[in-house]
Amino acid sequence: MSTHVVTRRVTLVELARMRASGEKIAVLTCYDASFARICDAAGIDVLLVGDSLGMVVQGHDSTLPVSVSDIAYHTAAVARGSQRALLVADMPFGSFQESPAQAMRN
Repeated sequence: MSTHVVTRRVTLVELARMRASGEKIAVLTCYDASFARICDAAGIDVLLVGDSLGMVVQGHDSTLPVSVSDIAYHTAAVARGSQRALLVADMPFGSFQESPAQAMRN
């Protein structure tokens, strides 16, 4: 978790600087706006919207049923709740394996 105050969104350049200086980088998985607000208040640097939401939120036995639309929905919710953390979203299984063009479309 970062010890410095950042009032803007964390960037890849900022993360690289933190890494180069040996500063710890805090990353958590997040699926909704409420938890995103809590993470921001705690100073979490990166929030991951993972395809694990299929099991954690949707109750599936695996991540395979998670769609691009599911990830987009939860990423938008996390974005509304977060002001500071860099947001990272998974590409669900089957959304990029076919080709680079498919990955870019999704």
